[in-house]
Amino acid sequence: MELMDSYKKTEIGVIPNDWELKKISDIVSVDTENLSSSTNPEYEFKYISLEDVDNGTLRNYAELTFKNAPSRARRKIRKGDILVATVRPNLKSHLFISQEVSDWICSTGFSVLRSNSNVDGRFLFSHLFVSIINKQIDNLITGSNYPAINSNDVKSLTIPLPPLPEQQAIAEVLSDTDNLIQSLEKLIAKKRLIKQGAMQELLSPKEGWEVKKLGDVADIVGGGTPSTFINSYWDGTINWFTPTEIGFKKYVTESSRKITIEGLQNCSAKILPMGTILLTSRAGIGDLGILKEEGCTNQGFQSLVPKEGINTEFLYYLMITLKKVLVQNASGSTFLEISPNRVKQIQISCPNTAEQIRIALILTEIDNEIESLEKKLSKYKVLKQGLMQNLLTGKIRLV
Repeated sequence: MELMDSYKKTEIGVIPNDWELKKISDIVSVDTENLSSSTNPEYEFKYISLEDVDNGTLRNYAELTFKNAPSRARRKIRKGDILVATVRPNLKSHLFISQEVSDWICSTGFSVLRSNSNVDGRFLFSHLFVSIINKQIDNLITGSNYPAINSNDVKSLTIPLPPLPEQQAIAEVLSDTDNLIQSLEKLIAKKRLIKQGAMQELLSPKEGWEVKKLGDVADIVGGGTPSTFINSYWDGTINWFTPTEIGFKKYVTESSRKITIEGLQNCSAKILPMGTILLTSRAGIGDLGILKEEGCTNQGFQSLVPKEGINTEFLYYLMITLKKVLVQNASGSTFLEISPNRVKQIQISCPNTAEQIRIALILTEIDNEIESLEKKLSKYKVLKQGLMQNLLTGKIRLV
């Protein structure tokens, strides 16, 4: 492929002519402020471990309190520093320190990069999440018995560096995208709290509600597994769900594995109709999903087929509130499991059908709002990844 005159080929790919390849050690300081081993162990720091960081975000900022620094925590940090995670499985636990900090320290599982006036720290930080850096890190740890990198490895990492004004322009665009993503995440969290409050209010027993047993309002149906040694039982057209597929979304449509009619006939699994509430009874008791297409399950379920007069959506939301009750009714020495008889005996309070439908519609509307926001959030995250790949390699120019 012929290169445009304004671009050049380098060891890490094609970049603009006015960009330079730079090693990290040439553009920032690395681990310049480490505490000595003689530091008074009683001195208290606000400490950041690898486990406190998730994909660029400090998980528990509000809960991060001053505490005695462990012996492995020797690195002081300042506003503008970049924490580069160096140990698997936390190699994506990088963090940019955007706020003023005092007496903060981090684990030596991080390398601390401190930018100078010619490098925008936000621009450099963004590089930690794209393939240019990640491929280099993968090459450094390939074949290692200890999947980690060290400070010298970090110093050797190479990035394409544009002039400072373009670094700043790129950082601003990515920062604006981050702010949009964060605002959506906050709105989703708020909607979830609203849903939690609405469920507590709407599903609390009221005057006139009847106390019934689950066995009175739904048929409880278990599952089964065809022999995995008989090929003719598998790769058919019948949905066959396992507990690991349930609990992530309200509706479930298609299972990852399917069985044949012959497989169904040779195990204890039963075809469940659309509208069945799949309820896990082991390995995560109380996870739920509403079946949108008929199917069956393995033996890790005690699913609920609502009887006449019982609204599926209402019963689904009510079961969410009963997860602790289900666990309390479980037993077993190897692993906890709730039996069908125990499920049938659990008591619930149930309004008339019209009230069930009213409650279900309110909660479904909130769920639909959350789902719409989550789809928008997913799109923005994909957009950000595309922007990063194009802006950080110069395929799209802002200056």
